[in-house]
Amino acid sequence: MKWQIDPAHSEINFTVRHMMISNVRGRFEKFAGTVEFNETDPTQSSVEVQIEAASLNTKEAQRDNHLRSPDFLDAEHYPVLSFKSKHVSKTSDNMGRIVGDLTIRTVTREVVLDVEYAGQAKSPWGTTSAGFSASTSINRKDWNLTWNQALETGGVLVGDQIKIAIELEIVKQVEAEAVASV
Repeated sequence: MKWQIDPAHSEINFTVRHMMISNVRGRFEKFAGTVEFNETDPTQSSVEVQIEAASLNTKEAQRDNHLRSPDFLDAEHYPVLSFKSKHVSKTSDNMGRIVGDLTIRTVTREVVLDVEYAGQAKSPWGTTSAGFSASTSINRKDWNLTWNQALETGGVLVGDQIKIAIELEIVKQVEAEAVASV
């Protein structure tokens, strides 16, 4: 069954070390995608997400512009980051893993998302929603995002590891056959 990502109730966040002493947090403001969520056998589910590179927001305009530049995401030439699942596994009643391809710029690498299923609820408007939390950690250099600057105190300005945290609410889509029979 096809489910649509609800962007008003979903987030894609990231965290990276700054100057080796603190964490900087950011998020992508614009993304879309679909989930084929098989409620009876979640291992038969799939996910596709497209993220607008220019929509990143760390609450610091100068840093955001640098992250959009060719030093990092090069949002002008590569406007979309994408994720497409390849395999879903269940590790417990409400936990699982999604293995998929993450593409940033021209590089595609496999990542593993640890996922928690929070359940389903029916809205006052008659729609059905499901909620998920997912996380992973990637090394930005694996996607050729190598820009950095050495610090005079030792170390570098930007950490290599990026922690990604996703809160996803999806809404069940009414199937065409169900609509046609009404």
